[in-house]
Amino acid sequence: MINIDPSGILVRYNVKAEKELSPEEVAKELYPEDVVIRPIVEAVFEGDEDDVINALEEAISAGRDPLSLIDDALMPGMGIVSGLYDHGILFLPDVIISAHAMTDGIEYCKQMSSSTHEFKGKVVSFVVEGDMHDIGKKIVTVLLRANGYEVIDLGSDVLVSEVISAVKKEKPLMLSGTALMTTTMYSFKEINNLLLENNIRIPFVCGGGAVKQDFVFGYELGVYCEDAADAPKIADEILKGAGVEELRGKFHRH
Repeated sequence: MINIDPSGILVRYNVKAEKELSPEEVAKELYPEDVVIRPIVEAVFEGDEDDVINALEEAISAGRDPLSLIDDALMPGMGIVSGLYDHGILFLPDVIISAHAMTDGIEYCKQMSSSTHEFKGKVVSFVVEGDMHDIGKKIVTVLLRANGYEVIDLGSDVLVSEVISAVKKEKPLMLSGTALMTTTMYSFKEINNLLLENNIRIPFVCGGGAVKQDFVFGYELGVYCEDAADAPKIADEILKGAGVEELRGKFHRH
């Protein structure tokens, strides 16, 4: 995904002056000049699935490769949304709406192409056994997908055995688990131990209302994720070669 940083624009327009820029005005300055790509980026930012598909249709009709539009248009559009979210200009509902529009666009591009789109990497995500509260997991899934990752979403109330089977089958770069209730989070330790028994040493990223850093620090593969927005950042670091200790050093609160 293109790294979108609106800081320069915010400084240039002095948003702390009498009249602050709206999110739409800031985004407008970040849109690409390409007249074919721009409507797709705008539609993703607005979160309009129909406009995304229509803009993609026009781009493909103009000779653009469907899969190239994922990286050249859909991901940059989502990059603007993510950048403004990181700077507190947009909020989580905006990210979710745009992510759905982007996902629809990706599926359309894949249908229109005979080739296969390459994701940055694969992540398995789940809510622990006995816990039906999945809002945290949904947010993590949206943000990972928005940043170019393929997410195998196992859902909520997932058996330990199902988690281990999915990891063996999918071979993800990391495992993401969520727990809201203190009575359910102890499944994390069981999963950690079973991963080690199967000689699987991928980072096991854990978060949720019930989960504390000290608890996650207590098992070998655990990486604590307090903020859902850190999940794609952790995945990016893993792609760069970071292991559990490096991730803890960077993302754990000291």
